[in-house]
Amino acid sequence: MGLPKRLTEMQQRFAEFLVFGDENGPMTKTEAALRAGYSPKRARQEGSELTNPRLSPLVVKHIGELKEERLKKHEVTYEGHVAELARLREAALKKGSFSSAVNAEANRGKAAGLYIDRKIIKTGKLEDLSEQELENKMKQILSDYEPLLKAKTIEGDAAEVKSSESSSPKLLES
Repeated sequence: MGLPKRLTEMQQRFAEFLVFGDENGPMTKTEAALRAGYSPKRARQEGSELTNPRLSPLVVKHIGELKEERLKKHEVTYEGHVAELARLREAALKKGSFSSAVNAEANRGKAAGLYIDRKIIKTGKLEDLSEQELENKMKQILSDYEPLLKAKTIEGDAAEVKSSESSSPKLLES
């Protein structure tokens, strides 16, 4: 008899429910099988069989295609991100503040890796230091980071040069 050449309507519905879910959100294999029209007695087994590449290669392939489609639909690119921010800026200028929309778009950019979130964790309290200790601390920080403060940037990138005294990279100084 062999494998079928194309998907049935129920198999297509199962794949769509499994990948996209419904108004209540994502679905399990069993829930997707039930919503696609499979028997409640066999829904769990059907869900498992329909996602097994040996038993249902066409369904598994279709599920993969639908997942790829979903990823492309929600993909965040640098160009799209900048264009969306520009659109939101223009709308905000016309209608008022859309700060929540701008924040949502900024969060999309963070999720795509377009931003780097740096946090510095300090130990101890500066309030507990005396005035002399604060001055010494500031001098120490300035001397530690002097190469960075005096560094030149070339076309937006920091140029690195290896020193013969040290194996750690240092920035070019002006």
